[in-house]
Amino acid sequence: MIRLLKKTAVLAAGLSVLIASQALALSPVETPYFKKMIAKGKIPPVAERLPAEPQVVKFSGERSIGQHGGNIRTLIGRSKDVRYLVVWGYARLMGYDHNFEMNADILKEYKVEDGRVFTFTLRKGHKWSNGDAFTSEDFRYWWEDVANNKDISPSGPPVVMLAEGKLPTFEVLDEVTVRFTWETPNPFFLSRLAGASPLFVYRPSAYLKKFHAKYTDEAALNKKAKTEGQRNWAALHNRLDNMYKFSNPDQPTLQPWVNITRPPATRFTGRRNPYYHRIDEEGRQLPYINKIVMNQSDGKLIPAKAGAGESDLQARNLAFKDFTFLKESEARVGYKVNLWRSAKGAHLALYPNLNVNDPVWRKLLRTTAFRNALSLAVDRELINESLYFGLALEHNNTALPESPLFKEDYALKWTEFDPDKANEMLDALGLDKRDDDGIRLLPDGRPMNIIVETAGEDTEQTDVLELVHDGWAEVGIKLFTKPSQREVFRNRIFSGETLISIWGGFENGLPTPGMNPAELAPTSQQSLQWPKWGQFFETKGQAGEAPDLPMAKKLAELNGKWLVATDDDARTDLWQQMLQIHADETFTIGIVAGVMQPVVTSGKMKNIPDEAVYNWDPGAMFGIYRPDTFYYAK
Repeated sequence: MIRLLKKTAVLAAGLSVLIASQALALSPVETPYFKKMIAKGKIPPVAERLPAEPQVVKFSGERSIGQHGGNIRTLIGRSKDVRYLVVWGYARLMGYDHNFEMNADILKEYKVEDGRVFTFTLRKGHKWSNGDAFTSEDFRYWWEDVANNKDISPSGPPVVMLAEGKLPTFEVLDEVTVRFTWETPNPFFLSRLAGASPLFVYRPSAYLKKFHAKYTDEAALNKKAKTEGQRNWAALHNRLDNMYKFSNPDQPTLQPWVNITRPPATRFTGRRNPYYHRIDEEGRQLPYINKIVMNQSDGKLIPAKAGAGESDLQARNLAFKDFTFLKESEARVGYKVNLWRSAKGAHLALYPNLNVNDPVWRKLLRTTAFRNALSLAVDRELINESLYFGLALEHNNTALPESPLFKEDYALKWTEFDPDKANEMLDALGLDKRDDDGIRLLPDGRPMNIIVETAGEDTEQTDVLELVHDGWAEVGIKLFTKPSQREVFRNRIFSGETLISIWGGFENGLPTPGMNPAELAPTSQQSLQWPKWGQFFETKGQAGEAPDLPMAKKLAELNGKWLVATDDDARTDLWQQMLQIHADETFTIGIVAGVMQPVVTSGKMKNIPDEAVYNWDPGAMFGIYRPDTFYYAK
C-alpha cells in the first residue's frame, strides 16, 4: 500500500492538469484529424477554436507529451454505458487531481467565501462542441429556465442546491462571471460539481432555447413533441437535455469526446471535440485520441473478449478473478494487464438490517455486541488468501490507508478472527441455548438461521459467503444464501424483509475532511443497514422511521454539524468521531477492502499509470488520470 501511495504521488507530480492557466507564448498546433474539415470551412483553425486562455497541461516524470491520432476501443455491457464518455472524459467546472485535491478545470478560476458564496469565472472565448459561445448565459438559462421552471423541473432545483432548506441567490456579474450565494454554507456544492456523475449547473442555451416555450412558439413545440412521442414541449426538452446520459448527439458538450451515435445502437462512437479547452505545453489540443469506440456486448463475455484483444481500455465488467486468464494472454495478444487498487470503503460488506420487521431479530441486530461477535466470526485472512491471493486488505468498511482520515483502529477493530471470543460474547447475551445440531436458539426458541441476501449478479459474493458460513458455524450460527434480482433485492431490504445483505462498501474510501460524510449517517434509503431511517431523512419525516438508536442519532447529529462547519480542523474532528463510532458499533461488517481491479490496455498506450486507485466517486474510474492525455506510441 505504501508503494501505491508513492506511485500515486509520482503520478500527481507528473501531470499538472488542473493548473491555473498561464499566458504562455504557445503556438497552437493543428490537429491532423480536422484538416479536411477546416479546408471545407466546417470548422475554423485551432487558434480560433481554443479559449483565449486554454487549460495548459504540463507533463513530467513518468508522463510525457503525446501525439495525435488513433482510436480507443472499449466494451460496454449496456447501451446506456455511453455515459462513460462523460465519466472518463472528466471535464468539470472543477475536478480532483491524483491527490484528490480540487482545482479549476473548465473554469478559469473560482472563489469561495465563508463556504456560502461561490464566484465562478469562465474562460473567455470558450466554446461548446458545435462552436456556440460558452458564457454566463448558459448558467442563467439553467437556473432560471430549467431548474426553476415548474414545467421542466416540477420538484425545483436539485437538492444539493439547498442549504438549510433554502436556495441560493444567483447573479450574472458579466459575460464570463457568475455567482451563487447561500445564506448558510453549502459544503456539498463543489464536490457534486466534480463528481463522476456531476451536477451540471449550465446548459447549451443556444441549442435548448429552440425547444423551450419561453423562446419558441409553444403550440409548434407541443406539436413537435407529439410527433416524437412526448406529451408536451417540456417532456421533449427533458429528453433532448441529457448532459450525463449523453444519448443525444445533437446536444453540444464540453467533454473531450462528442457522442455521434444516435440510440438505439450497439456501437457508439465518441469523436474528438474540436473546441476542447485543454492543450499540452507544446500547443497540441487535447485529446490526443481521435475517437473512442464503444461496442456493446454481454457483460459475461467481456472478460473473454478483452482477453482476445477486442478492447484497448477495459476495467468495467472485469473482476480480480479474471486476472490470471487475462495475464496468460498478455504477451500473445499484445495488450497490458495492470492491477489498480479499488477504493471503496470495503470491496464487500455485510449489512445487518437494523430496520428488519421481525421484532426478535430487530432487537438482536441492534445490539452492538451481537454485531461485533458476527464480525469476529468472519475469517478475513482465509477469504483474502482463498479468493484474492492475499492482496486485499482485511479491513472494516472505512477510510483506506490513502485517506488522510485513516486510522488503524478504524480499519482493524473487531476484525481479528476469534471464534472463542465471539462465542463468549454470544453466550453473555443470553444466546447460550442450542439445538441438537449445535445451532444457537433465539430468545423465542427459533434456531439462529441467518439468511444473507445477494443481488445474484456474480459468483464472487456467493464464494465469500460460503467462507463466512464456515466461520459463523463455529459460533453456532447457520448462514443461508439467498440470491435475487437487484430490484427485488433492494425492495426486500427497504420493506424490512431482509435480515442481512451483502454489497459493496462505502462508495468513498478516500475521504478528505472537505468531503461529505453523509454515507456514515442515516441519510439515505440506499444505506442497506438502515433504509427506513434513511428514507425518513430523505422525505423529511413523510415516510420511513425516525432513528431511535442512540449511536445512529449521534451520527445524524455529527453529520448535521459537519454541514455548517467552515474549517478543516472542525470537519476533520467530525469525520473522525463518525469513523470511530462505526469502528466501535460495526453497523456494517466489512470483509475485505482494496481488492485489485484488472485494467487492460493496449500495449502501445502511454500516459496510463501502471498502478493507481480505481474508484467511482471520487475518481470517475479513469477520469482523474485524464484519458484525454492517453496516446499511442509510434
